[in-house]
Amino acid sequence: MGDVRKIELLAPARDSSTAIEALKHGADAVYMGATSHGARAQAGNAIDDIRRVVDYAHRFAARVYVTVNTLVYDDEIAAVERMVRELYDARVDALIVQDMSLLRMNLPPIALHASTQCDIRTPEKARFLEQVGFSQLVLARELTLNEIAEIRRETTVPLEAFVHGALCVSYSGRCQISEALYHRSANRGECAQVCRYAFDLEDENGNVLLKDKHLLSLRDLNRSEDVERMIDAGVSSFKVEGRLKDTAYVKNVVAYYRRLLDEIIGGRDDLERASAGTTELTFEPCLEKSFNRGFTQYFLDERRPRNGQKMASIDTPKSRGEAVGEVEKVIGAQVVAKAECEFHNGDGLMFGAADGTMVGARVNEAMGRTLRMRAPIDIKPGAKIFRNFDKKFCDILAKESAVRWIGVRMKLECNGSGLCLTATDEMGNEASAKLTHNETFQNAKRNQSERQREELGKLGNTIYRLTQCDVVGDKFVPVSMISQLRHEVVEKLGAVQTENYNAAERLPEDCLAKYPSDALESQDNVANSMAREFYADHGVKEFAKAIETEVAPRLADRVLMHTRYCLRRELGMCLKERGGNAYRGKLYLVAGERRFEVKTDCEMCEMRIIPNRTIHR
Repeated sequence: MGDVRKIELLAPARDSSTAIEALKHGADAVYMGATSHGARAQAGNAIDDIRRVVDYAHRFAARVYVTVNTLVYDDEIAAVERMVRELYDARVDALIVQDMSLLRMNLPPIALHASTQCDIRTPEKARFLEQVGFSQLVLARELTLNEIAEIRRETTVPLEAFVHGALCVSYSGRCQISEALYHRSANRGECAQVCRYAFDLEDENGNVLLKDKHLLSLRDLNRSEDVERMIDAGVSSFKVEGRLKDTAYVKNVVAYYRRLLDEIIGGRDDLERASAGTTELTFEPCLEKSFNRGFTQYFLDERRPRNGQKMASIDTPKSRGEAVGEVEKVIGAQVVAKAECEFHNGDGLMFGAADGTMVGARVNEAMGRTLRMRAPIDIKPGAKIFRNFDKKFCDILAKESAVRWIGVRMKLECNGSGLCLTATDEMGNEASAKLTHNETFQNAKRNQSERQREELGKLGNTIYRLTQCDVVGDKFVPVSMISQLRHEVVEKLGAVQTENYNAAERLPEDCLAKYPSDALESQDNVANSMAREFYADHGVKEFAKAIETEVAPRLADRVLMHTRYCLRRELGMCLKERGGNAYRGKLYLVAGERRFEVKTDCEMCEMRIIPNRTIHR
C-alpha cells in the first residue's frame, strides 16, 4: 500500500466567530484575512481575533491560513513584514500569498501557499512555485481533471482546488476591469464585481442582440458530485469560496462537504482526514438552501463544454436558491403554488417567468400551498418557484447547530494508597495525573465500575468525550478524588496537545529554478522592487508594470478580462459548433456609455474583453 494522503476541507471565514463555527461544523482548516492585504478588503481581522481562532483550531489539529494575497507597494513592505511576524507569533499555520515580494522580505519561517491569484494553470508554473518554496498550490478554477492530473505528476506538494462557491469569470489575478473603470483593484481586495453588471449585447452595426442581461455573471461552483474524481486527479485540499458570506452559509456548506468527504475517506485505505474530531449536527445540510445563482461544475470535465452546458446566470446575479415548484394561480398578492415542500412565513421566493426574468417576493403568510405575499406581484401561472431564503432552515442555523468533540480513552489505576488516571486522545496525545490517599483503598462491597465511569465521563465543558474507560470497580474510590483527577488530566492533556502540535515551516527556495517565461506582462502583477528582484533572480529579463502602479495607464486595446468562459459558446453562437456560426461578426458588450469588444480565441477556446473606445474612470 502506498502513502496515506491527508484530505483537507478548507473553509472561508470573514471573522473569528465564523471561523470557529466552520471548525465546529467540520472544517480541517480555515482561511481568513488579517489587518491588511487580503483579497477581500472587507474581511480583515485583528491579530488577537486570529489568535483566538488558532487556539481553537489547533486543539483539533486543524489549521489556520491567513490571506496576504494582494499586491504590495514598495512603501508597504515594512508594514507587511511587521504583520507577518505578528501572525507567526500567533502561531498561524501558513500565509496565502500572491505577491512574490514576500519571498524577499525579512520574514520568520512561516509556510507559504500560492494563492489562486497566482494563476496556476500549467505544470511548468506549478513546478516552479514548488521549487521556490510554496508548500501548497491553489489551482486555477478553470482546470479540467486531466489538467489537474498533469500538474500532480509534475509536483509533490499538496494541491488545493475550489469545490464550491462564487466564480470569478476572469482568470484570477488577471482581471483589470475594476481597476480600469473605478480605480478599485481586484488585486488589492477592492473588486467592484463588474462581471455581475447588466450589459446589452450588440453586433458590429449597433443592433441589440440581447438587452439588459448579466452576460458575464457565472453560476456558482458546485463539484459535490465530483469530489472523489478530484481526489483521484491529485487534489488534497477542497476549498469553499466565501470570505464575504454569512455564518449560516459557511455552516451549511461546510457541514455538507464534511459528510461527503467522511464517506469517501471511510471507504478507502489510501486517504485520511487532515484533522481530528467528530462533528454532530442539529440539521440536515442542503447546498441548494444556501446562496447560489444556480450551479455549474465549470470546466472540470472538458475544456470545451458541449451538449448545451450552461455556466452563466444571465437573468440575475442574485441568489436563486432551490427549485421548489411552479405557480398554479395568482390572485393579487395571493399565489397558489404547485409544490410538495412546506412553506413558512418569512420565506424568500424568486419567480422565474417564461422570458427568463426573475421576480423576488417575501411570503407574508403561508397557508399550505396558498401563499399571501407582502404585495401583489406580476407573475403568471406556470412560473417556476425558487426559494432563496428558507426561514425555518435559517432559524435552525442561527442557533447552536453543531458540536465537535475529540474522543479520549481513560485508564484509572489503583496501587495501594495511590491513584493514577491516564488519558489518551484520538491523536495519540497522553497525560497522567496522580493522587495519594491517606489510607489504602478498600475493596468495594458492590462493583463501582459504573459509578466511576460516569464520573470520568463528566466532560461537558471540554472538547473531549469519553469513548473508552478502564476503571478499578473492585475498589471504593471517593468521587471527589476521581473528579479532581479528571480535571487535572484534562488540563494536562490540552497542554500536551499544544506542545505536540507541529506547524509546517517555509520550504527552502531553489535559487536555480527558472521561471517558465523570460518576460512578464502587466497581468503578472509586478508591483514593487522586491517582486521584480525575485523574478530577475529566476531568469526574467523583461518586465511590465502592474496596472495599479502605472501613473496613467493606456486602456485602449488593453485586455481587461481574460477568460476561459466564452459568450459565443454560452449563447449558442460558437463558431466551432454545428448551428452556432450563423453570426460571425464582431460582438460588443455595452453598459451605458461604456463599450467593450468581445474577442474570442477559437484555437484556445478563450475570450478577452477589450475597451472599444476610451474609458473614463
